Amino acid sequence: MTADPRPTVDGGEHHPAPVLAGSDVVVTGGASGLGAAVADAVLAAGARPVVLDRRPPLGEVPFEEVDLADTAETEAAVTRVAERLGGLDAVVTCAGVDVPAPLTALPSEDWERIVRVNLFGTVSVVRAALPFLEERQGRVVTVASTLGHRAVGDASAYCASKWGVVGFTRAITAELKGRVGVTLLTPGGMATGFFDDRTEQYKPGPDARLCDPAEVADAVVFALSRPPGCEVKELVIAGPNETSWP
Repeated sequence: MTADPRPTVDGGEHHPAPVLAGSDVVVTGGASGLGAAVADAVLAAGARPVVLDRRPPLGEVPFEEVDLADTAETEAAVTRVAERLGGLDAVVTCAGVDVPAPLTALPSEDWERIVRVNLFGTVSVVRAALPFLEERQGRVVTVASTLGHRAVGDASAYCASKWGVVGFTRAITAELKGRVGVTLLTPGGMATGFFDDRTEQYKPGPDARLCDPAEVADAVVFALSRPPGCEVKELVIAGPNETSWP
């Protein structure tokens, strides 16, 4: 799926093909934030993205409404998409939620939903997609967080879920070696709506330098477009002064 810059017989140049031309890619959380940026980036790279989210994305990207906290619903949606497309080349699990609060102040249903969306939703998508990905020697990109490597207070559910994503991804990297490519993507803070509903104490400070999600999405395209025999195992992308990395 890589571009071909070789000269033609008549001395001209081949026009490079889109690096993901013809690929079918499922993107969770593609209605906003990093997921929307990834959907746009893989579309621009020639792929056919399908968004899984609770609300539709902007634009004309195909969409399946699904609550990623519901394991059975999520697995059914992935299977439905894969069967409709005739297979899958990649899944990118961008969906993520958080409600920062001390452990005893966060209702149990909120704590559990964070883990269900972030961790169980990731697992459900990958598990349902695997038979289709193996047929095409496809690829998985899971989205963790810098808080999947470093824990902070008032984020017990989010840290637990993202540490789980890190452990899950490293485990399937070993399990699927030679069958499906797996990339663990660890982004730091990004300039998205992720922080919009938070109280001021849980928002980035006025001097925070947050990454453009489009730049992170470009890294996803890079990982998905490596030629056979070359895989990007892990990526960390963060601003120069990211407080939660290293």
